Amino acid sequence: MITISKRMRLRLVCAALIASAVFVTTGCGKANGQDTQGAVFAVTNVTADNRIVAYTRASDGSLTRNADSVSTRGLGIGVDLDTQGSLRLSRDNRFLYAVNAGSDDLTVFSVSGSTLTFVQRIAVGDQPVGLTLSGTLLYVLNGSVAGNGITGFRIAADGTLTPIANSFRALSSPIAVPGIVQFSPDGGLLLVTHKTANALLTPVNTIDAFTVGSDGLASAVPVANASVGIRPFSLAFRADGSVVVVEAFNAFAARSATSSYSVQATGAMTPVSRSIANGQTDACWIVVSPDQRYVYTANFGSGTISSYASASNGTLSLLNGQAASVGATSQPVDVGISGDGRYLYQLLRGSGGVAPFRLETDGSLTALGAAVIGGLPVADGASGLAVY
Repeated sequence: MITISKRMRLRLVCAALIASAVFVTTGCGKANGQDTQGAVFAVTNVTADNRIVAYTRASDGSLTRNADSVSTRGLGIGVDLDTQGSLRLSRDNRFLYAVNAGSDDLTVFSVSGSTLTFVQRIAVGDQPVGLTLSGTLLYVLNGSVAGNGITGFRIAADGTLTPIANSFRALSSPIAVPGIVQFSPDGGLLLVTHKTANALLTPVNTIDAFTVGSDGLASAVPVANASVGIRPFSLAFRADGSVVVVEAFNAFAARSATSSYSVQATGAMTPVSRSIANGQTDACWIVVSPDQRYVYTANFGSGTISSYASASNGTLSLLNGQAASVGATSQPVDVGISGDGRYLYQLLRGSGGVAPFRLETDGSLTALGAAVIGGLPVADGASGLAVY
């Protein structure tokens, strides 16, 4: 039992950490006798009752799964969403947003440590599969062929959402099968990758760029940028506004690669590093370390994670095509890094678990024991990971 004086000391420690900005994450306390520094959340995406599985993150990076998952009160689709960003935390980690692709809506939770409280469920369009946030704006990516596009919402102080009137914007191709929607760091652009090539349009492999006005509305028509590589699946911005894009190359064996681009305010993209191969298969998910020095891709077909060095001028170089191996049948999908930049977490659709790693100063990954299993469906559609 914690005495009053111990509680007071714990609060003072938390306040000191926040004031000194030692950690950019929120939350400080004890769980199972360990210091806690944050949480990890994953989505089951099951058809009957979509649920969030929560994990407490200890100061050593290890995870403890909460006994009970939390219902989104919406429906999943039971198969992989095949997109990145279906689960997003607000910048201050106070709110969690989760898509319900099976019921065409989105759920908002308030966050306290690894505890979630239902706030809102709101209709967001035809088959929502991805989200991105910037300031008081949230945009939803709709993946239905009947409604390939993005839709905007305003975020209130309590985390709730209000639709922005007439904000739906179609992608440049009706068969895009999008992989991610992502705000630029300054909020002035929205990028969307096209996973399906369209031989009737130019360019064939496309990354759409919408400019965003002061009214929160995206431009009526996007700039359709040519992707260097085949099947640009997902992307991530660096803090300087340049972007890295992972290319699945239609799951051809050992063909996966990553490219980098500079991006103008108009949305025009210029290649910097062109399709730097990692020797792996079906690389789909990507993340940049908070210090901007490293890029990691999750390789669905190979069951591996690749690491790249990212230079200040935007150039990429492969560090290790197999920086980590999570198992041939593990099916690694969504990947996230803790806000303090110390730990990486990989959602494993194939085994229904989350694998924890420590990020070393040279960009290498050290496994922190076995993946935490339980609560998630096995090889049946778990999609979405959020980390703080």
